[in-house]
Amino acid sequence: MVKHVSAYGAKAVQKARSKTPGKTAKMPGPTHNPATNLMMADVAIRAGSYVVRRAIEKGMLRGRYGKSTAKDIVKNKSLGATLMSFGLAKLATKNLPGAVIVGGGALAKTLYDRRQSKKGQQHEGDRELIEQATKDD
Repeated sequence: MVKHVSAYGAKAVQKARSKTPGKTAKMPGPTHNPATNLMMADVAIRAGSYVVRRAIEKGMLRGRYGKSTAKDIVKNKSLGATLMSFGLAKLATKNLPGAVIVGGGALAKTLYDRRQSKKGQQHEGDRELIEQATKDD
């Protein structure tokens, strides 16, 4: 006779509970469902990191471009740039080779930029960010 998938799941949960040290009856969180509590914690952490990241981005730009322009630059960040940042961060945090690849790429970009003239770099960066700030105007 073939067992239902839920029987395998229940068996796996029992096996995990038997190997879990400590009491799991008093799992912290707003609900009694540990999966829901974990999901809520994940959402809270991701939302908090999103708010902090945007504040840091604006803070870095505010001194050179002013408060409103910095806000526009961050607001108009392209989907491609956002996905690229997310992908690189995910790659760098998954394993050591990913961290080496991303770190090496950042080092190579830094060395390349340092070979260019200081004024040229500033003008290129200013041009890109001002275009980004005025993209939807």
